[in-house]
Amino acid sequence: MTLLGGFRLTVDGEDLTVPASTQRIISLLALRGRCGRSRLAGSLWPETTELRALASLRTAIWRANQTAPGLLVSGHDSLDLAPDVEVDVARLVRTAHDVMDGRASLLLDAPGLQYVEGDLLPDWNDEWLVIDRERLRQLRLHVLETLASQLATQGMYGMAMEAALAALRADALRESAHRAVIRIHLAEGNRAEARHAYDECCEVLTRETGLGPSAETLRLSVNWSDPRATRGRVAPDRSS
Repeated sequence: MTLLGGFRLTVDGEDLTVPASTQRIISLLALRGRCGRSRLAGSLWPETTELRALASLRTAIWRANQTAPGLLVSGHDSLDLAPDVEVDVARLVRTAHDVMDGRASLLLDAPGLQYVEGDLLPDWNDEWLVIDRERLRQLRLHVLETLASQLATQGMYGMAMEAALAALRADALRESAHRAVIRIHLAEGNRAEARHAYDECCEVLTRETGLGPSAETLRLSVNWSDPRATRGRVAPDRSS
């Protein structure tokens, strides 16, 4: 099952035509896992009564079973996808966790890093998708920052900066992304560029939020006057 870039269900190499209501049931289950029927119906048909929502759910389940027998697993009062269903989002999340835990590395052009806000089922306007889109956006940002730190530690400063700037492009108000950029400049010994990146961070925060930099960001400013500061190493971000 593919959810990034649009819905797609493939069985034995064949793309299936899936009714819209059934797409939404199996997509929600793919993102959230096992779910109670009442909760599922309420999420998908929030503007109708519970009885009508449950009736719509039963119809959509029947259609799913007609389209792809065995796709759904029914419990006493719950529903889930069959365990052998592969979902691209689940694969992305597993890879991201492996990277953040240090169990795997990731190239900058890897599919998981190409995720941008809105790519999760982009043509859908369902309210229940908001939290899942934000979850993937935050996950991507954390992976980029982790990758930037890992690459800088290995002395691969150019690639580290690519990752840090990708996080910053995705969220210009994210202080941890600004700090990643500043730390990479410092690790290379580019104190003037680090100072410039620091000033940009302060300016953006003040202009957009009326707030100054956090204590963690302010601590980086002690490096401007110390030529031995951080060349060749990247101090960890202690804010998380």
